[in-house]
Amino acid sequence: MKTKILAKLRDEKGYVSGQALCNEFGVSRTAIWKAINRLKQEGYEIEAVQNKGYRLVNVPEILSQKELLSIRKTQWLGNEIIYYDEVDSTNNAAKRLAEEGYGHGTIVVSDAQTGGRGRRGRSWSSPAGVGIWMTYILRPEQLLPANASMITLVMGLAVAKGLEEATDTHVSIKWPNDIVMNGKKVCGTLTEMSAQMDYINYLVVGSGINVFNKEFPQELSEKATSLYIETKKEFHRAEIIETIAEKFEEYYDIFMQTEDMSRLKNEYNDMLVNRGGQVRVEGRESFDGNARGINERGELIVDTWEARRLVSSGEVSVRGVYGYV
Repeated sequence: MKTKILAKLRDEKGYVSGQALCNEFGVSRTAIWKAINRLKQEGYEIEAVQNKGYRLVNVPEILSQKELLSIRKTQWLGNEIIYYDEVDSTNNAAKRLAEEGYGHGTIVVSDAQTGGRGRRGRSWSSPAGVGIWMTYILRPEQLLPANASMITLVMGLAVAKGLEEATDTHVSIKWPNDIVMNGKKVCGTLTEMSAQMDYINYLVVGSGINVFNKEFPQELSEKATSLYIETKKEFHRAEIIETIAEKFEEYYDIFMQTEDMSRLKNEYNDMLVNRGGQVRVEGRESFDGNARGINERGELIVDTWEARRLVSSGEVSVRGVYGYV
């Protein structure tokens, strides 16, 4: 009931009478009073005025299932939200939940990860209270496994647009899914799949976002950053999570209409920091070239001195010839 009361106080900008809350939720005034007091104890600043009711004055920077549900505006994404204070990784937790039968659109969030990881097996530092560590469980009914890797680009676009809106600061994408601010990485995405030959059992799409970090170890400081470092502003992580969820739901629905990036590639390319620059592709075969953007398959178009080449994400790393971007 606390979640419902919190959502109601958010929706109503002014006072909400105790009786109105009683009538809406079918409980006693005492139950309402107890729920309000518990919310206050958790840090929510709620004003109570006789003959007027209750008004939400201030919301703390708090990450919880209740907080996330109370601000949810999406249609299907976040129909279930699972929150942990600490977990090995949200992707691992999401895979366990998916195996247990949790449905399409479930969001897994943790305040800390003990085993966070990114693409190509890299570790991702995920201490408590400083970042956003979240994963979506997706069960696309018609998507072919061969097309699933493009979901990573959809997530990258959603995170970039969501962060740009939430921070009012320019954000870019480093293909395929790193999110960049002022030439440094602020977010990474990892997509994993359980599938059969022609059928996807489920996908888990996880993102780690550096939010409140004020510094990084020397070996990371040249290529890693955070929202706080770039903006010198404080943010509510729950609100950022909701903003990104709204963007992802929109882009995912567009993607599923064609099962490719044809309707999203222009918007993606507009945010692509690699576009028009010299890049180095490193994998089984390494080469340099000029990045031209992505095609409808999400492949990076790279012009070399020999020919035009198409690069799929997979186990390939793309970076600037003279640095990270």
